[in-house]
Amino acid sequence: MIDEKLLSILVCPVTKAPLKYDREKEELVCKASGLAYPVRDGIPVMLESEARVLTTDEKLG
Repeated sequence: MIDEKLLSILVCPVTKAPLKYDREKEELVCKASGLAYPVRDGIPVMLESEARVLTTDEKLG
C-alpha cells in the first residue's frame, strides 16, 4: 500500500507525469512513458532500469 500523500508528490522520473497506483500488481504506472515502477515492501523503486514496459492493452486501458 502506498501512502496517498506520497503518491500525490511522486512523478515519473522520465516524463515527470503523475503516477497511478495499481494495487493488484503493486506498481506505479505512468501511461505517458509507458512504464510501471515496482513497489517493494511499500517502497517505490523509481529507477527506469527497474521499470516494466506496459503492454499495448495496458497503455490503452
